[in-house]
Amino acid sequence: MQRPSADTSSNTSSNTSSTADSSDTATAGTLLTCYLCDQAADFLRALRTTPEGGEEAALDLRRPARRISAALHTFRPFLDAAWADRLRTELAWLSGTLAREHAYTARLARLLEALGRLSDTKAEPALSSIGAARAGALLERQLTLARTRAHSAALQALGSSRFHAVADSVALLASEVPLDPSAHADADAVDGLPSAVESSAHRLTEAVAVLPLGRASLPYNAEGLSDAQDAPWHTVRLLLRLNRYAHEVLYADLDAEGRPGLDPRVFGAGQALDRHRAASEAASAAASAARTPRIAPATAYALGVLHADQRHEVEAARYAFQQVWQQRAAVTAP
Repeated sequence: MQRPSADTSSNTSSNTSSTADSSDTATAGTLLTCYLCDQAADFLRALRTTPEGGEEAALDLRRPARRISAALHTFRPFLDAAWADRLRTELAWLSGTLAREHAYTARLARLLEALGRLSDTKAEPALSSIGAARAGALLERQLTLARTRAHSAALQALGSSRFHAVADSVALLASEVPLDPSAHADADAVDGLPSAVESSAHRLTEAVAVLPLGRASLPYNAEGLSDAQDAPWHTVRLLLRLNRYAHEVLYADLDAEGRPGLDPRVFGAGQALDRHRAASEAASAAASAARTPRIAPATAYALGVLHADQRHEVEAARYAFQQVWQQRAAVTAP
C-alpha cells in the first residue's frame, strides 16, 4: 500500500522536521492505517516461509512484528486501546520466542571468537590453551543445548493456537485497523502523530539522563564491570528503537536502506547499545558457565578472563554511545 505524505506543524522536533510535503493532507487515521497495513502485509509474507526457513525466516517475521508492536505502543491514543494492548502483548510474546534461537547462536559465536582472540594474542599469558579449549567446549555444550531448546520452543509456538490467533489478528489488520474515532476526526488530527513521536523522544531523553554519561566518557573506567548496572542502558536501547520506529509512520521519503531520514547519530547510538547488550549477555553466559560444578581450575580461569573481556566490551560500547549522544546533543542544542 502506498503511504501518503503528511504536513506537520512547524514546532515539531528536529527529528520530525523533514517529513515529506504533500498537497493532500492526510488524517492521523490514514497514515496509521497505511503504515500498519504495510507492516501486516510484510508479516503475512514472512509467515509463508517461517516454518521451513530457520533463523533468517524468523527474523523476517520478527521485523514487522516489532514495528507493529511499536506503533501500537506509541500511537495508542489513536487506536482502539483494548485491541492495541492485546495485540501488542501477543506480538511481544511471539517476537521474544522467535528471538532466542538467533540470540544463542550469536552469543556462542561471539564467545568462541573472543576466546580465540585472547589465546592467539597472548593477552593473558596464564590463559592456557587447554583451559581455553575446555572453556570453549563447555560454552558450546551449554549454548547449543539452549539454542536447541529455543528452536523447539519456537516450532511449538508456531504450531500453537495462540500463534494462529496472532496471525489471524494481523491478517485482519492488513485490511482494517481499529481506530479511535478521533483519528478520523479531521485533517488536523495528523498533528497528533508528531506529538506522539515527541513524547517518545522525551521519554528517551529522560532515560538517557539517568545514565552515568560522565563516567562513560572514558573507554575503560571500571564503571561497566558489574552487570547490575546494565538495566538502564537496556531501557535506553529499547526506547531508541521505539523512537526510530515511530518516525517510520511519519516519513514517506525512505533512504536506500529503507530507513527514515533521521539523523544518522540516532542509528549510531542504537548500534552502540546493540553491542552493549550483546557483550552484557555474553559476559553473563561466561559467568554462568564458570559456575558449573566440578570444572577444572584452568577452565574456570579461562571463563573468568572471558567474562572480564566482555565486560570491557560493555564499557567500550557505553563509551561509543556517550560519544555519539553528546555529539547529537551538541548539534540539536538551540
